[in-house]
Amino acid sequence: MITVHAKNGLHYWQFYPSQKNDLLTMNKKKFALEDGDINLFKEAIRGAKKIHQDQIVHAPIREKVTQPSRKKIHQEQVDASFYFSDEFQPQLDNDGPTRFLRPDSNPYELKKLRRGDYVPELFLDLHGLTQMEAKQEIGALIAACKRENVHCACIMHGHGKHILKQQTPLWLAQHPDIVAFHQAPKEWGGNASLLLLIETTESARR
Repeated sequence: MITVHAKNGLHYWQFYPSQKNDLLTMNKKKFALEDGDINLFKEAIRGAKKIHQDQIVHAPIREKVTQPSRKKIHQEQVDASFYFSDEFQPQLDNDGPTRFLRPDSNPYELKKLRRGDYVPELFLDLHGLTQMEAKQEIGALIAACKRENVHCACIMHGHGKHILKQQTPLWLAQHPDIVAFHQAPKEWGGNASLLLLIETTESARR
C-alpha cells in the first residue's frame, strides 16, 4: 500500500519496504538486456584490447611565480654587494683548502660542503670580469639565491694567483647571509671554484 500525506498543499508518497522491492524488481526487468543482445555485444567486442595512452604527456602544474621588476632586481644586487669591502680583511684559515663558517653556524655544514653533499643550483663564472663587475655579479647571485630560495650555489673564480681567486673569499666572508663556503669538490671545479651556502627563508626554518 502507498500512503499519501498532504502538507502545505504538497503531496508526499511513502512506500512500504515490500513495495520498494517490487518497484526495484520492475525497473530491473524493464531495463534488462535479453540473452541474444548480450551475446551479440560479446561477439562484437571479441579480440578488442585495451589501449594504453602513451602519446600525450601532461606537463606538471607549477605555481605561478611573480617575476620581480628590473629595478627591484638591480636594487637587490646593489644591497647585496654593499657588504663587499676591499679594505676590511676577514680572518680566514690559510691552512688547507679555502673555507669559511659563519660563527653561529653548524661546523658540520663545512664537512658536507667538502664531501659534495650539497648540489649547487646556481652557478657564477667570474672569468674576465673586473673586481667591480665581480662584486656586482656576486651580489646579484646572492640576491637571486634569496629570492628563489636556493641554498647552495657555485662561484668559479679561476686558477692560480688571479686577483679574483684571492678576493672572492674575502668578499663572501663579509656578507651576513653567507652561512659557509668551501673549496669545491672536483666535479664542481676543484680549487678553481667555491661552493657556498646562502641563508634563505626556507633554510632558516630547518
